[in-house]
Amino acid sequence: MQRLSKYLKLLVAFALSVSLLSGCGSQPVSASYPLESVTQNGAEASRVYRAENKTVPQVAQELAEQRKPQEISKEDPDRMFLVYPDEWYHLQKDPQKPSDTLIEVDSKEFVRQNYAPSFLEGYIVGSVLSNLFDSWNRYPGTYRGYTSKDIYKPNVDYRSPTTQEKKAIPPITVERGGSIIKRSDKLSGSGISIGADGNVLKKSPSTTVPRNNSPPKTRVGGFGKITKRR
Repeated sequence: MQRLSKYLKLLVAFALSVSLLSGCGSQPVSASYPLESVTQNGAEASRVYRAENKTVPQVAQELAEQRKPQEISKEDPDRMFLVYPDEWYHLQKDPQKPSDTLIEVDSKEFVRQNYAPSFLEGYIVGSVLSNLFDSWNRYPGTYRGYTSKDIYKPNVDYRSPTTQEKKAIPPITVERGGSIIKRSDKLSGSGISIGADGNVLKKSPSTTVPRNNSPPKTRVGGFGKITKRR
């Protein structure tokens, strides 16, 4: 019995550790990509992030590995959907910059009130749509995603994010060099910047040579001209 009890305790501890480790790998989109555009009307909320130099399938795979979706549309180079219990990710190739992917994170209410159900039929299975749209006749939206917002307009216009909204995004990439720092990681007055991995990215002397405040030296044999020490 003692051996059995010990075995069960080890099994429970292992299960908990696996659960914690899997949870640590999950992070919101805002922790990885810069915020580009926002809109909100009550529960209808949408935020657009930019993934530079990444294709739609690449971003979809990254996001799905970080957080497993309930439903994911088939692989497509131009557009993909990831469906979660509380929100939908709509990945779109940026027509203005095809090397980038735009990540539109929509609340379920935003999808319900803005998207055209007939458009979503081509990407999402019917059972998911029927759970979201209980009666399609009640939702006459024509929206088809951020990249076509000027043609198929949502109920509320998108706008540039405020400074406060941008501050909610932790990391930024410095000069595309792969090093990541946080806006609050620079130690004031120390000349040290700490990277996300804990390594020192930049270090400068923390002290400076004090100025010489002694009286200026007068040159002997001159005409009273005063020169300061260098």
